[in-house]
Amino acid sequence: MQSALSTHIDKGYLMIMLHAHLPYIRYPEHENFLEENWLYESMTETYIPLINIFEDLLDDGVDFRISLSLSPPLIEMFNDDLLMNRYQRYLHKLIELSEKEIRRNRKDIRFRDLAKMYHRRFLKIRHLFENVYRRDLIAAFRGLMESGRVEIAASSATHAYLPALMSEPTSVKAQLQLAVAHFKKIFATRPSGIWLPECGFSSEMDRLLKGAGLGYFFLESHGVLNTIPKSRKNMYTSVKTPSGITVFARDSSSSRQVWSAQEGYPGDPAYRDFYRDIGFDLDYDYIKPYLPGGIRTFTGIKYFRITNSSSDRKKPYNREKALQKAEFHAVNFIKSRERQIRSLKKRLKISPLITAAFDAELFGHWWFEGPEWLNHLLRKGSGKGTAFRFITPSEFIAENPVTEILNPSLSSWGMNGYSATWIDPSNSWVYKHMHRAAKRMEELSRKNIKARGLAKRALNQAARELLLAQASDWAFMMQKEKASAFAKKKFSEHITNFTTLYKEITSGRICRKHLAFLEDKDNIFADIDFTIYAG
Repeated sequence: MQSALSTHIDKGYLMIMLHAHLPYIRYPEHENFLEENWLYESMTETYIPLINIFEDLLDDGVDFRISLSLSPPLIEMFNDDLLMNRYQRYLHKLIELSEKEIRRNRKDIRFRDLAKMYHRRFLKIRHLFENVYRRDLIAAFRGLMESGRVEIAASSATHAYLPALMSEPTSVKAQLQLAVAHFKKIFATRPSGIWLPECGFSSEMDRLLKGAGLGYFFLESHGVLNTIPKSRKNMYTSVKTPSGITVFARDSSSSRQVWSAQEGYPGDPAYRDFYRDIGFDLDYDYIKPYLPGGIRTFTGIKYFRITNSSSDRKKPYNREKALQKAEFHAVNFIKSRERQIRSLKKRLKISPLITAAFDAELFGHWWFEGPEWLNHLLRKGSGKGTAFRFITPSEFIAENPVTEILNPSLSSWGMNGYSATWIDPSNSWVYKHMHRAAKRMEELSRKNIKARGLAKRALNQAARELLLAQASDWAFMMQKEKASAFAKKKFSEHITNFTTLYKEITSGRICRKHLAFLEDKDNIFADIDFTIYAG
């Protein structure tokens, strides 16, 4: 007998939100640059596989819903001919390496079959990239958005951690307004909402978000819970800020189930081990031709499963068993959400909304089987017999008018839930430079509002360098031992570039050669207008 919960009106809601972002890294002056591989790895393991899965769901008539946010730096890299040419080269090298691996492992059927699996996979990714998507992933995402099954939200211009910039509100305003303008340029429509980088929010941002014309955003759960008066009900519906923007609170239990290193699905012993890569495991002279700059790094070819997270002794990866486990975990997630929804419905007397938000790169890059898990979740969860239906933010807002108004608290999804990840002894030094540069950018804009020619070019490039320096990625990576040196280098590059341009503009002696070099290297936002900082 069909339960009342399976009828359309009595169902709860499940909103899946994937945030896609990578820092803007582009070094045209180097033939190979290690950190550019971050983009190529994620395209191969996450972005192209996800597009392919969503298109297959559409082709099969599955009535799914999913929400994405694509950061402007990621979009700009997708649209960059130099990087896409290098990505093609990257794929060709991977295919060549996988062919060598088939030969090298010819006497060991376990690893030979895995090498063949990777070879087929890389060939498929190349076919999709070159022949199906015609090197234009944004067009593919646009098509998904136009289908009505996938909703795409904006993110701030360079993924700045906005609460740390609020002492310079013009910079926050610029981050938001540029994000909206960029989204409109790319997708030919205004964004309905935004993913705040790192889920970072402070109450002063409310009016700026409203001023940018944004209709909704997402918060970590305590950003909604830590309000007066407190109401657990607000966690499982939508609420509005004083300026009228809808807020969706991220659900902690669904997050833990998917993301937690200890409790989450990706740590299952059957899944592929991320760290055991032939880029580190094999003889250096053999693997060197496939390492950028000859530096040992990940190739994407990994032969072992997690086995035991506390031991270095790993067993060979079994793809078939891993995919079976991904399907099992998708069913488990569906059942867990159904139990959660039934319990909440009984206690709160509402049709609850579960907002499950994750970094997109978890699916495929960090968790190799993640795209298959998501595929099973969307297929099986879209059936009529479930206790929930998938929904996008705009659909939920249209169907569920918000009456509750509250003032969300300072919060993020970083360590301990506030700003400690981006403001601590390892990175706090960046802000005095960032704030000084922000003040100087306002000064330059107001004094040179009618600039033309070379001066205007220099002012626009100064704005680019400031924006790139404000990316949250650098402060985040400064906490990580392996990435700290690169993050300090990148931040210092952009601040130094800005300071040089500031001095040249104020002195009236602009170096054409250096400006042209910066315009070529840091070429994000080709049509930027520096006057956005004039107030």
